[in-house]
Amino acid sequence: MLTRLRFENFKSWKRVDITLAPLTAFYGANSSGKSSIIQFLLMLKQTKDSPDRSLSLDFGSADSLADLGSFLDTVYQHNSEASISWRLHWKMQQELRIADPSGKRSEALFNGSEIAIASAARLRNRNVVSESLEYDFSGARFVLRREKERPGFQLEARSASDFRFVRTLGRKWDLPGPTKSYAFPDQARTYFQNSQFLSEFETAYVGQMDAILHLGPLRDFPRRQYIWAGSSPNDVGRRGERTIDAVLAATARNEQRNLRPRTRLKPFQEMIAWWLKEIGLISSFKVTEVADGSGLYRATVKRDPKSTEALITDVGFGVSQVLPALVLLYYAPEGSTIILEQPEIHLHPAVQAALADVIITTIKSRNVQVIIESHSEHLLQRIQRRIAEGKDSPYPMLSEQDVKIYFCQTTDGKSEVDELKVNLFGSIENWPDDFFGDQLGEIAARQEAAIKKQRAAE
Repeated sequence: MLTRLRFENFKSWKRVDITLAPLTAFYGANSSGKSSIIQFLLMLKQTKDSPDRSLSLDFGSADSLADLGSFLDTVYQHNSEASISWRLHWKMQQELRIADPSGKRSEALFNGSEIAIASAARLRNRNVVSESLEYDFSGARFVLRREKERPGFQLEARSASDFRFVRTLGRKWDLPGPTKSYAFPDQARTYFQNSQFLSEFETAYVGQMDAILHLGPLRDFPRRQYIWAGSSPNDVGRRGERTIDAVLAATARNEQRNLRPRTRLKPFQEMIAWWLKEIGLISSFKVTEVADGSGLYRATVKRDPKSTEALITDVGFGVSQVLPALVLLYYAPEGSTIILEQPEIHLHPAVQAALADVIITTIKSRNVQVIIESHSEHLLQRIQRRIAEGKDSPYPMLSEQDVKIYFCQTTDGKSEVDELKVNLFGSIENWPDDFFGDQLGEIAARQEAAIKKQRAAE
């Protein structure tokens, strides 16, 4: 689970430093910078996924998770002299143990479940290059930094223990810089006798990037029939285009889910259908093969128990909008970080609120982290209500420690973020001005207009 994110000189952000919780929500007006926080995480993920090892940062293209243009398009105020730097903390599901490379100690040299990476990239001779790389783990820091007075990079360990990197005899060449901003160069493991364990940190980082799953705000249109050849997608796709594939893959594996620990397990499709009914959209949902062995499938629903079945294409758009989010929340492996951008689009206010219950249930029962970028007042109010209810909630209990809510705003082209303090009663103690517009102002203006009309009619 991601626990902290800090970055500098990215788009409208000079600097941001935020703590992440199991449920983290970003609010703010349009162009306030909240989407840029999401884009930064997606940029790190697509950099990891890129087959081009020469890239320090992958700024994407039209088909990428985040299409950011170039370094100059992305860096704060288009400053070609600035560097984009970042630091990411996360907690691993399993403890990482690093044995003593010298073999002198039987116990682990370093061990723990929390790890952090720091890196920086800038323009040099029109190329984007990594300037530094650092992993912090178990009280130790492993740093690859550019030499000040000579070309190349230097690798060093900083820890309370007596561990130091030992040069291999005859290996006196300078080290190259980091690979793709997160990996030590291969030479770091050949130039030093006791540096093989560095790959453990890179593996942990790759695993965390793989665990980030993203669903964008726009959805693929539903189809009258779907082709499925037995594949198991990693997620539901950026637009939800692989939602039915995920449903069928989970069904084929006989996967089951529950609402809370120690309750009866439901088959995957049954759980999705249960939630669609619970949030008030439809009465039933199922995906079936058109004919045995055809490989063609249809998604059908019932609006109410007495209505006839209809294809998902023939009901309101709300079903196809919320279905990818529901499926992703239950399809994602435990330990995933799920990013949902504006999940409330095209949803009735009551369904927006109910979607918050789905999210709360999955973070508590499935050990997934959810990061939301939203404008939905109804979704936020439901989160506040569940915190206030505590143990009396009909769903797994949500505490104020489970939630981080941030309000983003831009002044003179510079984005800033404020953490909204949610107490145990679900109240926001530092509610910002015009959070959801000037509601009191709208009411006062409407009443004033009504009074003027009444007077004119007299």
